[in-house]
Amino acid sequence: MTDRRKGRMCVGAFFKNTGHHIASWRHPDAQVDAGINIEHYAEMAKLAEASRFDFLFFADSLSVRDAPPEILSRNSQFVAYFEPVTLLSAFAMVTKHIGLVATSTSSYNDPYHVARRYASLDHISHGRAGWNVVTSGFANEAYNFGRDAHYEHTDRYVRAKEFVEVVQHLWDSWDDDAFVYDRAEGRYFDPSKVRAINHHGDLFKVKGPLNVPRPPQGYPVIFQAGSSEDGRNLAAATAEGVFNGELQVDRAKAYYDDVKGRMTKYGRTPDQMRILPGLTAIVARTEKEAIEKRDYLATLIHPVVGRAYTQGMTGGYDLSDYDVDEQLPEFVKPKLAGTISDNVIHMARTENMTIRQIYERLAGSHGKLSMVGSPGQIVDQMQIWYDAHACDGFIIQPSTMPGELKDVAELLVPELQERGLMRTEYEGETLRDNMGLARPPSRYAA
Repeated sequence: MTDRRKGRMCVGAFFKNTGHHIASWRHPDAQVDAGINIEHYAEMAKLAEASRFDFLFFADSLSVRDAPPEILSRNSQFVAYFEPVTLLSAFAMVTKHIGLVATSTSSYNDPYHVARRYASLDHISHGRAGWNVVTSGFANEAYNFGRDAHYEHTDRYVRAKEFVEVVQHLWDSWDDDAFVYDRAEGRYFDPSKVRAINHHGDLFKVKGPLNVPRPPQGYPVIFQAGSSEDGRNLAAATAEGVFNGELQVDRAKAYYDDVKGRMTKYGRTPDQMRILPGLTAIVARTEKEAIEKRDYLATLIHPVVGRAYTQGMTGGYDLSDYDVDEQLPEFVKPKLAGTISDNVIHMARTENMTIRQIYERLAGSHGKLSMVGSPGQIVDQMQIWYDAHACDGFIIQPSTMPGELKDVAELLVPELQERGLMRTEYEGETLRDNMGLARPPSRYAA
């Protein structure tokens, strides 16, 4: 039997307009215009903070999803939603403690833009910002930035590594105490405590300094979600929070050991990283009620949407000629080990699942872990993962919002708190404080 692990989990909340379930917008309790409804989001943010989550997490994409209009017109998640850093800046005004994590791509931004954006958010929120580094998973984004094709996979990660390095240099371009505001002497800042970074790399040429002071956290907390070989190396080199999508505890343990084991190569230690699987928890007072909630949501999935969703979850193979009650055709094979599609195909083959069964299983989790049951049943499963060192906590993905987020807050969080797995009060002032991460010194501090 696995020994009980000491300490508490790191638990985030991943917001997606009406919820993560692909048919959530059809639920009668859904806020159908949630993607562009600031009042809806603000209430959800305050609820998550009252529940003592470590952070809020937002994904992002720089294009409308490339899909036939018949499919796209039946889905709320890929067409209309706020730019996340702008949204989280608004959240900073209605919350005081919860971390604010947003996604920005290294493929279709420049380092100066991102460094300035997240330094600003960190100051606005008094040290609660986090940057989720992505390399863009959708080729369609390239067409909005003057390119005829997306960057090749390896090229994206080479770019991302140098990109993060430049951003961190820009955050360090001002010393922590550079601004003296000395009215008597007429000195606004100490000129000896600011410098141009003069970065001349393979991909970027950036003079600096940044026109925002050093962030309160030193660096906003850096998140990353790569599961491929290149993604794991980038995470080991740069990430402090890793959002991963393993579906089985043994594979999650192998991922955990592998990524943390690579950190020494980059002069880092395992305690500088939190690995956090995505988790859709459908919770109710009884298992029967939770299953009924899950099954009702399944009835809202249009088969056209479900088939397209399965196609996306398994690597983009064309499944349009296959009935949803057939199993995946033999030609569907993993394209890249360790990715979401690899995990989903492995699960489908192991359990002999049909296309319908795949999308009904994953419709609320987007290829991540899903648990259904009473609070005790779900926390039992979460604790198995945590005690096995298969994760350091979870990023909760409510299947519907506001409904499932409220159920998580009212049912699941108290069970986690009672077992000592989740805080009852915030310990510190910053996201780093609450995640147990040290504040990085400036590279120029000496």
